[in-house]
Amino acid sequence: MKSRKVLMIVLAALVLACGVVATASAQSSSLTIGLVLVGPYNDQGWSQANYDAVQYVVKKVPGTKMIYIDKANPADRPGTTVSQLGESLVAQGAKMVIFSSDDMSDEAVKFATAHPDIFVIMTSGSQVWKDGKNYQDIPNMVNIMGRMEFGKMIAGVAAALTTKTGQIGYLGPLINDETRRLSSSVYLGARYAWTKYLKKDPADLKFKVTWIGFWFNIPGVTSDPSQVADDFFNSGYDVVVSGIDTTEAVTEAAKYAAQGKKVWAIPYDYSAAYQTSPTINLGVPYFNWGPAYAAAAKAAMAGKWQSHFEWNGPDWKNINNPDTSAVGFNKGKALTGAASAGVDRFIKELAGGLRLWKGPLALQDGTSYLDAGQAATDQQVWYLPQLLQGMEGQSVPSK
Repeated sequence: MKSRKVLMIVLAALVLACGVVATASAQSSSLTIGLVLVGPYNDQGWSQANYDAVQYVVKKVPGTKMIYIDKANPADRPGTTVSQLGESLVAQGAKMVIFSSDDMSDEAVKFATAHPDIFVIMTSGSQVWKDGKNYQDIPNMVNIMGRMEFGKMIAGVAAALTTKTGQIGYLGPLINDETRRLSSSVYLGARYAWTKYLKKDPADLKFKVTWIGFWFNIPGVTSDPSQVADDFFNSGYDVVVSGIDTTEAVTEAAKYAAQGKKVWAIPYDYSAAYQTSPTINLGVPYFNWGPAYAAAAKAAMAGKWQSHFEWNGPDWKNINNPDTSAVGFNKGKALTGAASAGVDRFIKELAGGLRLWKGPLALQDGTSYLDAGQAATDQQVWYLPQLLQGMEGQSVPSK
């Protein structure tokens, strides 16, 4: 009996020691962060917003270092998987890997499962959302997304207060839950400004979504976004709102404006994109991943990492605060004084509690989505199954 008690004491001590060692090994004064980007690091869109965010971490969190791989897509890296690219970052010393595009979701899970000792951030995914549809227990993974729905609604307001024809085009990437809810958010903002501020009939507002098939142009694979934008401008749409990673909407609008046409565009993702083609640029809704990435890096270095899902909104005190706001909206020079005042008014209303994801709302096929007075849950917004009634365009991918 005595020897058995001694053995139990020894085993308990070993367990305790292992726990201390595990905790200590999770703490570190340095952290190499590997970033996998779907497009070029300098695309003036989604990828650059993520690239700049990790640069923010390096600046704000002592001991952090950045390495990256961009153009992680089938066209630029045929035959190479995203998880393999993650492996190459680990080989270079990365202890945290950020997979920064929704289409990397499956590969991110594969990588995280194979590397439980590596901290993994899946940007825009919902794998570890306990209240989500497809929750997975992945202790080393965190999901981070910004509530861009607000930024897109602001863009919709800017578009509606600018259009002279009442026709707004949306240049969409591929079709999934994220892109349905974001394009629908633009429509909700546009319809609100059209009816509440301009006092116009919602039936007179035309809103069309055209999808190219990916986040940016892949010749021979996607539709050409420049041609899609041209098709909008040539058929009466005078404002095109971009939902893709790159700047074709702005480039084409500037081309038509140079020919004397009254057209405008709203780019996406990247905070400085409002400065491009200032004569036609109404502003940009953008992501600010830096503060959330910095918080994750600090937690990893302090040994306080916990798997979780976060969906971060604007700082309503100042939606363009680079240290506190996950999404923002920078106004473009082409936004007139009256439209600019309308945007400010709308932001104040959102800060005061206005919610446009509220019934009565129907889906594109006419089925009820939200009853009168019913506010959408996070799950109803995140997993939006169709575009909303009043929008023209595909709701589901072609088979």
